[in-house]
Amino acid sequence: MRAAARVFRARGFAAAGMRDIAVAADLSSGNLYHYFRGKDELLFFCQDRSLDRLLGALRTAAAARGPLRERLHALAVRHVLCLIADVEGSAAHFEVEALAARQRRAIVAKRDRYERGVRNLVAAGLRRRVLTARDATVATRTFLGALNWTAQWFRPYGPQSAKKSRESSPILPSPACVRRTHDGEQAPRRPAAAGPRADNLTKLPHATNNETTHAG
Repeated sequence: MRAAARVFRARGFAAAGMRDIAVAADLSSGNLYHYFRGKDELLFFCQDRSLDRLLGALRTAAAARGPLRERLHALAVRHVLCLIADVEGSAAHFEVEALAARQRRAIVAKRDRYERGVRNLVAAGLRRRVLTARDATVATRTFLGALNWTAQWFRPYGPQSAKKSRESSPILPSPACVRRTHDGEQAPRRPAAAGPRADNLTKLPHATNNETTHAG
């Protein structure tokens, strides 16, 4: 699955072939076909496995007893690392339409379950006034959209590792940027103006024929 995800990312799903994946995995084509009927099945398993990891991270965040801001930050870290450190995760949120209808329904159902769970955490933060937003759905989709887009611009050969990138560019404010509310929870302060941290974005090489690019 890791080899398949690398090939999907480098060549694009449409141009990728089972032979390419077999070579990347150091297998014969016949051996690969013994386990997977085609590249769409490999894509499904990549997506399904990654979503299982995200749902596990969500369960941990929901069950924890610490401050909500810290639980959301931990969830954001695990989400990003699933996409850029666990190689097959980079295929988790793309090419869904390439799946067969039955497979697509299963993936979309898991993806929707994950979004609902994150939205419940965000809504709880809004009720407790530890998060500032007007609408939980918009805030959740902004939050998840920023996390998911990491898989588009991050390249492992950039100047920052996956671990360093998630530490230096937090989705949520750091402890120095929060204030205490009347119930002891922490709420965001307005952060000081600062330029974006996007070293791995600004120093990317130009895309080649073997590398796909995407527009938002």
